[in-house]
Amino acid sequence: MLKYTLLHPEILEALGGAGHGSKILIADGNYPFNTRANPAAKRVYLNLAPGLVNTTDVLRVLVNAIPIESADVMVREDGSEAPVVAEYRSLLPPGTPIHKHTRFAFYDACRDSDTVLVIATGEQRVYANILLSIGVVLPPSE
Repeated sequence: MLKYTLLHPEILEALGGAGHGSKILIADGNYPFNTRANPAAKRVYLNLAPGLVNTTDVLRVLVNAIPIESADVMVREDGSEAPVVAEYRSLLPPGTPIHKHTRFAFYDACRDSDTVLVIATGEQRVYANILLSIGVVLPPSE
């Protein structure tokens, strides 16, 4: 038994094989993750029912499990942010760069071969998708 916040075996397996620059998509309940994400990426289905599990629930756990270098979010066609983006900012490490993309540009980013994990959630808020880029673990200072 693990004594760690992240316990999901499939997510742990995918993260164990990922490295610097690998990407993780946390997708809302409307996201077409079978057609608009890297086909080779591991799929994990946490979409038990509408509203269970939310994207922010997943992000809250992942920020304590991996170093996050940057994030990409989906914005409306007019460039405005969905309210969930403010929640993402509050959960990400301070100073994490957030890149904004309209829907189809975001889909293109998620289809990149660096996307190694797609987590489907039951998130009901629209534009509640986030693509995380894994950073590096620095060695301890001497």
